[in-house]
Amino acid sequence: MENPTGVSSRIRQVLAHYQLNANQASQKLGHTNASKVYKFLAGDFKPGYDSLVEILDAWPEISGDWLLMGRGDMLLAGSSGEKQPAASNVEAKVPTVPQRGITSGQVLAVTVDRTGKENTTLVPVQAQAGYQRQFNEPKFLQDMAQYHLPGFSDASQTLRAFEVAGDSMSPTYKHHDIVVCSFVDRWDLLKPDESYVLVTAENVLLKRLVAPITDRHAMVELHSDNSAQYGVYELPVADLLELWMVRGYISTNAPGRPDGAGERLREAVEEMGHNYHEVMRFLRNSARGTAELRGPLLEVS
Repeated sequence: MENPTGVSSRIRQVLAHYQLNANQASQKLGHTNASKVYKFLAGDFKPGYDSLVEILDAWPEISGDWLLMGRGDMLLAGSSGEKQPAASNVEAKVPTVPQRGITSGQVLAVTVDRTGKENTTLVPVQAQAGYQRQFNEPKFLQDMAQYHLPGFSDASQTLRAFEVAGDSMSPTYKHHDIVVCSFVDRWDLLKPDESYVLVTAENVLLKRLVAPITDRHAMVELHSDNSAQYGVYELPVADLLELWMVRGYISTNAPGRPDGAGERLREAVEEMGHNYHEVMRFLRNSARGTAELRGPLLEVS
């Protein structure tokens, strides 16, 4: 039986011949992410029949005998095997969603390292105004700092990091914290009550969304965790260009010693015979009252 690492080696030769990285090869194969190709290249498992057919369909000049068994030449006799343009360190992803899926339909530009692995682009405060206008321009992204962050290494997700500005999401996220986010393809499948970075032509905002977006012509409610100073305000879905879900954050604001106020509140509520979680849920819902915009327009960059 053929050693899977032999097939992996030949797949690497195919990508090298066409000057493709894993992300570009995945797009050629019609995959939504590069995780399968990465596993092939690493020799984690042997490609099955369907995967081999995909490769041969994508590059019909490749010999099936060579790919599977290592017999003969890589290219079939008489085939030109023309090379594709050299790989760039900036790529474009086109969201592939069902017709009824709610999404911007924007082409997503990403940067990759020398091995073809996607970087996490950091968008600092000073770059936020430019990001609103140039978020899908390769040259603009290339000028940003690029990272691979420990704990955020899922090859199936496109990640971007945004520096927080302002206090509308305090105490959850503080000024100058960095939120690490994954790109949201399907707005109608977003997780309610999570934090999201929303990109419009005017602003880059960090807010909490309480419901999926199911209508392109509707309004979406944006909630602030600092509800004492910032009310709920509504944004037309038509104005939304990109949506990123917060997966974690990096902070230089180390928490101090807990003051015990939360525990004392819990004890007081339960002594009165109420369910603490029900009371807190009621208070959160009450805070989502009138729709108004307070404070600076720009909350995150």
